[in-house]
Amino acid sequence: MKDKINLNIFKDFVQSSNFGGFLLFLCVVISMIVANTSMAVPLQNLLDTKLGYENEAIHLNYSVSMWINDGLMAIFFLLVGLEIKREIVEGELSSPKKAILPILAAIGGAVVPALIYLYFNSGTPTASGWGIPMATDIAFALAVISLLDKRVPTSLKIFLAALAIVDDLIAILVIAIFYSSGIELGYLGYAGIGILVLILMNRFNIKNPYLYLIPGVFIWYFVHHSGIHATIAGVLVAMTLPTNDTEVESPLEKLEHALVKPVNFLIIPIFAFANTNITIHQEMIEGLTSPLGLGISLGLIFGKPIGIVVTSLICSKLGIGQLPANSNFIHIIGLGLLAGIGFTMSIFISMLSFDNQVFIEEAKLSVLITSLIAGIIGYVILNLSSRRKSKKTEI
Repeated sequence: MKDKINLNIFKDFVQSSNFGGFLLFLCVVISMIVANTSMAVPLQNLLDTKLGYENEAIHLNYSVSMWINDGLMAIFFLLVGLEIKREIVEGELSSPKKAILPILAAIGGAVVPALIYLYFNSGTPTASGWGIPMATDIAFALAVISLLDKRVPTSLKIFLAALAIVDDLIAILVIAIFYSSGIELGYLGYAGIGILVLILMNRFNIKNPYLYLIPGVFIWYFVHHSGIHATIAGVLVAMTLPTNDTEVESPLEKLEHALVKPVNFLIIPIFAFANTNITIHQEMIEGLTSPLGLGISLGLIFGKPIGIVVTSLICSKLGIGQLPANSNFIHIIGLGLLAGIGFTMSIFISMLSFDNQVFIEEAKLSVLITSLIAGIIGYVILNLSSRRKSKKTEI
């Protein structure tokens, strides 16, 4: 009987959102251990191995790491796009009254870290990394706040989810506009035709969500060769799927539900494992206090909460929006720190920001350490604030 109960507890944990965060953290730890042992070279050789097919007309022969970062991550961005559209149609971004505060808070939480980064790096070879501290890892942030369970208001979790989704949208726009180069209009035109096909499928009320993925594959190929980062294709495809604001499961929601577990339990852990294999050396440790390291760490730990808290309080005082129900100033500080968990998106932008591998590895290490610190401090603040509230209730 005891074994059955323990098995059920383990099964519930594996099926929960917390397991995705645990698996992600485990992959990071394993990757960093491997990268600092004799296995580092074989792992890098594996990631550099070419896979695919190529001839005069088709170019699909890339390294394993490229397939992960441009291929698998396109599926991650597809899921992000689905979440954004669902929130716009029926969720926390579906009306100006609901959307205004998380939108403005997300903008504040993106602009302030970028300005802090530029303060340290403007005019230097690392200035192009200003987008790194702007991003929030929605999976990790929500995993941490979910650990607090009922100790924080449900409204705060919803607010963090909405804010993180807007933050993802900002990151997507930043990648598309500032981290794409050498635009090939021909390929972009072909991608546009693919999007038009998907829009027509929507108009003709085609319900099967998996049929939208067929043109989506071609759109990914054309976007990849257009000079715009291939992951943007996932967002473009997501925006064409039909959805509704009723209780009936829409094609968008059906695909979203199908992707959640593969993305959280497979794609993101693989991405983390492949991109955190950082061989630590003295120069990299010194890089934590370089303009690059300081711009990232101070941007995420201080810039994120400052931007989110100040913007939220100003909006609240001016009556532009309302703070989440049953929340207070301390809650918003804790939430702002959780938004400082950049991880997946910040590491992704790090790789787009620089050609210099040393800069990339220094940025990754700064993101990892800072995200861990921000997550711990945010958790502690929210936990302590809930304890104080419960003590006041008892009195």
